[in-house]
Amino acid sequence: MKVTISRKAHFNAAHRLYRPDWSFEKNDAIFGKCNNPNFHGHNYDLTVSVTGEIDPETGYVMDVKILKDFIKSEVEDAFDHKNLNLDVPEFKDLNPTAENIVVVIYDKLKAVLESNLDLEVTLYETPRNFVTYSGN
Repeated sequence: MKVTISRKAHFNAAHRLYRPDWSFEKNDAIFGKCNNPNFHGHNYDLTVSVTGEIDPETGYVMDVKILKDFIKSEVEDAFDHKNLNLDVPEFKDLNPTAENIVVVIYDKLKAVLESNLDLEVTLYETPRNFVTYSGN
C-alpha cells in the first residue's frame, strides 16, 4: 500500500529572469518586469510530497522530521534570503524561472531520499502562480 506524506516550507529569494545572450529589448519583451536589472523578490511556498510503502515496523513512509531536515539543508539553507542568480551555483547558467527552480529543488531532494521513494515538489511563486514537478 503506497501513501503520500507532505511537508510545507517557505523561503524568500530574489531573482532576475533574463538571458545574457539576448538584447535587453528582447529580454524585456519576453520577461517584462521580471527582467529588472536590479532583481525582484518572491516569498516562495513549497510543498514536498513523498510517496512510498508504509514501513510495517514504524508505520511511516518516512519520518517527517527527516524530510523537514532535508528541506532545510537542501532548499531553505541554500535559497532563503539569497539572490538566486548571484548566490546559488545551480543558477549560474540557468534562468531561475519557477519551472527551473522546482526542477533544481526536486533534483537536490531526490539525491538525498531513499531511491524507493517517489517525490513531487510544488513551488508557489505567488499564491496564484505555482509549478509542480515529479521527475517526468
